Amino acid sequence: MNQPLIQLLGVNKKFGNNTVLRNVNLSIYKGEVTTIMGKSGVGKSVLLKLIIGLLDPDSGRILFNGSSLAEMSRSEKKEFKKKISYMFQGSALFDFMTVFENIALPLTETTSLKPDEIETSVHNMLGQLDLHNIDEKYPSQLSGGMKKRVAMARALVINPEIVLFDEPTTGLDPIRKNAVHDMISNYQKKFRFTGVVVSHEIPDIFFISQRVAMLDRGRVIIEGTPEEIQTASNAVVQNFIKGIDIHGTEES
Repeated sequence: MNQPLIQLLGVNKKFGNNTVLRNVNLSIYKGEVTTIMGKSGVGKSVLLKLIIGLLDPDSGRILFNGSSLAEMSRSEKKEFKKKISYMFQGSALFDFMTVFENIALPLTETTSLKPDEIETSVHNMLGQLDLHNIDEKYPSQLSGGMKKRVAMARALVINPEIVLFDEPTTGLDPIRKNAVHDMISNYQKKFRFTGVVVSHEIPDIFFISQRVAMLDRGRVIIEGTPEEIQTASNAVVQNFIKGIDIHGTEES
């Protein structure tokens, strides 16, 4: 297999006396959707923040195209961060900004594009995501599903190489969850970004991912294709897939 686009090698992270990630090894490949699954509180979101550079590991290495992030110069780190977008849990749109202003924000903050160029880019993205005639609306005027698409437009407007999704279906009903998963899958194929999804939505994630890793008690206990994960003999993995906790009761 090709060299991973992003690779975590022996990564550890703790906050005070709480060790969140223990000797994590993970490979993320270009042009694929990799989902990190696991129960709440096992360190999935912390792992995303390490990848994007919002947090630094206590030990271990994070590589991008084989180069250590920790050893990059300030300008190299800046260029790396330009390649990444983050779709936050709950969409995280700014209520005091219009849809246009929300989507334009990454361009105004990270590029030197002129106002007319930003306007063109935003309208192109709105068109590609079938978001018509909502430029001047505010998030409070949109449905939950529409907000997710606007958040996706904001994430994609800088033409990122990598998009990180932190629990993208939190708080949505089953129909909207399916719509968001379809959106991630369809737009990944259309825009060819590398996706990293943090989720506990089983079995939905198996249909949108090329690779899946499971975090348990701070460790990646398995990593592979959806088929390999679903047929794994590991009891912790199978119990999670079936919605059963380690005590044999249904998870809420």
